[in-house]
Amino acid sequence: MGFPFPLLSDPDALIASLLDVKRPRGHPLASIPRRVTYLIDPDGVIRRAYDVGRHIEGHAGDVLGDLEELAGADS
Repeated sequence: MGFPFPLLSDPDALIASLLDVKRPRGHPLASIPRRVTYLIDPDGVIRRAYDVGRHIEGHAGDVLGDLEELAGADS
């Protein structure tokens, strides 16, 4: 697809379990993990996590603002 970053496939839901994004059994959307965005630094440390849920409005701006803040803190 030409993305400048790798994509993750998680067919066995191992990563979803490790990152605690799986929904509980019995939930109407149990087969679909929660939508979460992570800011991960070059060392692989999760710096921020955003549980998007229904709050998509402003999400990209929040992430970009935090990314700029974290980038400034590292300089």
